Amino acid sequence: MPATTAAVNLTELQSTTRILLTLWELGGVGGEVRRGELTKRVVQKGKKSTDYKNVLDQLTDDGAIAVTKNTISLSDKGVELLSQNLKNADFAFSSQVGAKTANALLKWVREMGTTSPSTNGKVHTNGKVVEDAIASYEAFKPVVLEVYDRLNRDFNHEDLVPIYRIRREIGEQVSRSQFDEWLLEMQSGDILQLIGGEMPDITADKAQDSIKTALGGVRYYAKRL
Repeated sequence: MPATTAAVNLTELQSTTRILLTLWELGGVGGEVRRGELTKRVVQKGKKSTDYKNVLDQLTDDGAIAVTKNTISLSDKGVELLSQNLKNADFAFSSQVGAKTANALLKWVREMGTTSPSTNGKVHTNGKVVEDAIASYEAFKPVVLEVYDRLNRDFNHEDLVPIYRIRREIGEQVSRSQFDEWLLEMQSGDILQLIGGEMPDITADKAQDSIKTALGGVRYYAKRL
């Protein structure tokens, strides 16, 4: 008996979500994931990698993923689609999921599930309800890099952009503690280098809006690597 359209759509929804979630967990936005690694995680028992070709082709056409000969990477649009799929009332896993998929979902909840549904897309930051709040590290990175590039270009910072300027540009989209944590994580990921030294026009408020390391040292500048 042929599969109904509803059944086919649900199968595509399940496959699409598994692929996007796995890419998000393994590589994040823009991170390249080897095809073999994705296949190992996504292809279910009794199926072949070729069974997922149509889904991958559709995701590519939609701009959700970028595909090369050996790798696949997730785009910002892919993250948006993943979020929509996980919120879809029709979505459910068709079989028991393994620990890796469950842990990927747990990571999603921790990093992306901070928006309160009662605030219509707003989140609470520093006790306030803030529009367009940044809810995850993956969302934070491109915002910081865009602000960095703009400040570096517009104010001729010569690749040493004051951290206090970046913090103030982003404003209340993210809490102070989360800004500190994620900026230090960008340094750990070799995306930015945080530099100390001296700031000629330093004031108490500029020092406060810079960043302290775990050892108590103050870093005043960010340099893109």
